[in-house]
Amino acid sequence: MNGHTGNRFLHHLTRVSMCLLLLAAGPLVPPERRSASPQAAVRPNIVFILSDDQGWNDIGYNGSRIATPNLDRLAAEGVRLKQHYVSPTCSPTRVALLTGRNPARFNVFTPLGATTDVTPQDVHLPIALQALGYSTHISGKWHIGETPEHRPLRYGFTTSYGYLRGQIDPYTHRYKVGNHVTWHRNDEFVEEDGHVTRLITDEAIRIIESAEDQPFFLYIAHHAPHYPLNEAPVWIEPYDDVFDDVWRRHYAASITHMDHEIGRVVDALDRTQRRRNTLLVFSSDNGGQESWGAPPTEYNGRYASHATLGDNTPLRGWKGQLYEGGIRVPAFVNWPAVLDGGREVDLPVHILDWAPTLIGLAGGEVDPEWNLEGRDLWTLLSGRRTDWEPRRFYWNHADRIWAVRDGDWKLVAQASGDPELFNLSSDPDEKENLAQRHPERVRELRQRLEEEQARDGEALRKP
Repeated sequence: MNGHTGNRFLHHLTRVSMCLLLLAAGPLVPPERRSASPQAAVRPNIVFILSDDQGWNDIGYNGSRIATPNLDRLAAEGVRLKQHYVSPTCSPTRVALLTGRNPARFNVFTPLGATTDVTPQDVHLPIALQALGYSTHISGKWHIGETPEHRPLRYGFTTSYGYLRGQIDPYTHRYKVGNHVTWHRNDEFVEEDGHVTRLITDEAIRIIESAEDQPFFLYIAHHAPHYPLNEAPVWIEPYDDVFDDVWRRHYAASITHMDHEIGRVVDALDRTQRRRNTLLVFSSDNGGQESWGAPPTEYNGRYASHATLGDNTPLRGWKGQLYEGGIRVPAFVNWPAVLDGGREVDLPVHILDWAPTLIGLAGGEVDPEWNLEGRDLWTLLSGRRTDWEPRRFYWNHADRIWAVRDGDWKLVAQASGDPELFNLSSDPDEKENLAQRHPERVRELRQRLEEEQARDGEALRKP
């Protein structure tokens, strides 16, 4: 058995083992037997689109001067999530989406490198969907490990395409500076020509057009608007008279380009008559990043922007921080056949909620032993309820900054310095620190924070 054949055999064995483990874990029931499921004739296709470093005010429907007509239309025809939370950086958000667990449970506090402690058995969302008869696909950024044993096909994906590491040059597809290859198809490195935003979309369209009767889960993880930015003049020139800052123009151009490509995905769904029964979710992976003020850089033979100027206003803070601007992002859901458009959900929801929600909509049940930490959002999304009991969210960034939101109250604490307390119902922009006025609330939330910190790494302490 040669090395390539051996890898394929090991990959096949891993996928079979994961599905058998899942099927043994608990019953899977059809959608019509779930009281919270939609009255749809068939299970939906699922398209989950994740942008990279797109701030709260970097989308048209939140008041931005950046043109996002396709995203705006999808949001207007769907359900906008006004308090959708993620992690402050990319890998933790992606781990939370696919596992349904807080990334701190895996000691994932920052962007990952080549390896990870997250195992295939931890990635419940794609594995559960595969066991339910879905084909599962990723096109774009993985960022949960690069070594062969940590690539997407071993984590419940039928096909994989895009880049394995954090950020790449849009044209050469090399990781950061240098000559580090990370572009791949089905976990094997390849060389291709073209802009990353276009290529990610071309692959997504190929999956949509080649799908047969089997439902699919398509995870489109875009590069835009993460640096380095390198867009064609056709995308930059419309912003010459809109933004004085050159980096803001590059940043806006990358978002409008991405919006255009998302429109192509929707067109493909229409063309293949899959649009009405496709659930589409859009979110950013974290808030916009503060500008570096760096000059243009010759990057693998091309000039590109290494600075990023996001806009999280009116929210406070940036990517990498635990203020609202770093962790609360634009997000919406669109499903033409089922969800009435033009509505908003103004309750706290989290990227953790998508694993139980999507598994439920696909006809499955969550096994309690998975220890998922999100809630099934369907009753909120469908409008069957407009309120639910208060929630607790917890963040650990770089193991030096922590935050906990419990109901309307939020505590932000650092390794050194005094904690900050905010009431998000009256002060969503976190302008007033109430710690001195409410010491009893600080003590209460510190206790909640310590309870959560004690659970960091618990997924690694498996029996």
